[in-house]
Amino acid sequence: MAIRTRHSTEENTWFITFTCYNWLPLFEKTESYDLVYNWLKLIDVKYHIKTFAFVIMPNHVHAILHLPNDGLDLNKVVSNGKRFMAYALIDRLKSQKEDGLLSKLSAACSELERAKGQIHKVFESSFDAKPIFTLPFLHQKLDYIHHNPVSGKWRLCEEYTDYAHSSAAFYIDGKVHEQIAIADYREYWF
Repeated sequence: MAIRTRHSTEENTWFITFTCYNWLPLFEKTESYDLVYNWLKLIDVKYHIKTFAFVIMPNHVHAILHLPNDGLDLNKVVSNGKRFMAYALIDRLKSQKEDGLLSKLSAACSELERAKGQIHKVFESSFDAKPIFTLPFLHQKLDYIHHNPVSGKWRLCEEYTDYAHSSAAFYIDGKVHEQIAIADYREYWF
């Protein structure tokens, strides 16, 4: 059974992670990186949540988000984003005729999830959120996010700054990202 954690939003800067069900590479399989970009743009426009850093991996997302001081519910913001991304991912899997994968995602739903109308389990139920209190912790998470595409089993590119679905080149090379407006954390933390 998934444990749901309520994340207090007294802090403004958060390191968040959410994962595709069972670590399946659904973003890669459906070429759905755009769904995450659209969500990040939406939360900027609708809630003034700034993206300090991000990486979209084949099966998970890491981001450092800065929330305004107005009592936003981080759980609701991320849960709604995951829900709408899930609908679009399922539509893309259907159009690709990925019947085996759709069956697997359908079988993963619990009875309680089915009772609430859920048909497919696209993401793990919960997400991870850590408040960022200090600059060293922020730097640690930036480094972790940016090196993720070339760390451990991942070899998604030669140089971590070459990975297209990351904010690394913005911070290291000064390149504007083509898909998302990155808010430079240094303008908020100094």
